[in-house]
Amino acid sequence: MNMIEAINSALDIMLERDPNVILMGEDIGYFGGVFRCTAGLQEKHGKTRVFDTPISECGIIGAAVGMGAYGLRPVPEIQFADYIYPGIDQLISEAARLRYRSAAEFISPMTVRSPFGGGIFGGQTHSQSPESLFTHVAGLKTVIPSTPYDAKGLLIASIEDNDPVIFFEPKRIYNGPFDGFYDQPVQPWSKHPDSVVPEDYYRIDLGKAKIVREGEAFTVLAYGTMVHVAKAVVEHHGVDAEIIDLRTLLPLDIETIEESVKKTGRCLIVHEATRTSGFGAELSALVQERCFYHLEAPIERVTGFDTPYPHSLEWAYFPGPIRIGEAIETLLKD
Repeated sequence: MNMIEAINSALDIMLERDPNVILMGEDIGYFGGVFRCTAGLQEKHGKTRVFDTPISECGIIGAAVGMGAYGLRPVPEIQFADYIYPGIDQLISEAARLRYRSAAEFISPMTVRSPFGGGIFGGQTHSQSPESLFTHVAGLKTVIPSTPYDAKGLLIASIEDNDPVIFFEPKRIYNGPFDGFYDQPVQPWSKHPDSVVPEDYYRIDLGKAKIVREGEAFTVLAYGTMVHVAKAVVEHHGVDAEIIDLRTLLPLDIETIEESVKKTGRCLIVHEATRTSGFGAELSALVQERCFYHLEAPIERVTGFDTPYPHSLEWAYFPGPIRIGEAIETLLKD
């Protein structure tokens, strides 16, 4: 499966397993979603389980909060992550706080799916990476898969979770992984080992990172598309780096990160979002606090730029082989 098919499979399975699961969002029903992640699900499960909504992100998320409190398990789709901002008050003030403010009388078991990041020349309103906004909010969980196999298992675990989850799907790798050297996928997912996705139910617990590549020279922390970019650059430079795919930003698997950095003594953080207040800043602080006496060089970050998202120059905006290569040289020079 590619990532789109894996997500579709996860949604199909959860609709079959749990009658309380509801899919809702703009164009997700008859049309099957702008990226076709929900294709065929309305026809199979009916219009009361998979239905279209008005163009109102505040209304979509607000309705999902109420559905969750009532006992349903809604999975709203926000068509692009850039569109999530009108609904952010519902996520922060209602969904994230409902369990605490009601003394656990009510919960908000909703999973907000949304494509995020660049890679389709969508410009400023279709390409943003707002993940750090949600990792700042107590009560929300933030999940970002990097492979079809992980996407299915993590999405199932998210839907089964009793707290609200933000599930960001890196649309740049929906159909195949990028390596950062070219503006086209290096191969379709069908030729990648992580495209072997079981058709049946399985889950990957939230809060568990994955060691994508073992190594001794330094540790790379990445998620989503940047896992593939970092791996390609590391292998191009022929360095013995350990690459960790975080998979979930919150809850964060700090134990795996700490063990790796203490082993390698060096750390490189790569993400697509802007540098200032990006999630890499939190990672850097955590590594500094927990691994200070094991570090042999300053922590390096390679990120997007602190600028509005560039439409025609998006490929220069992404962390790629030049900037990641320079960070690697800096890490290893001492």
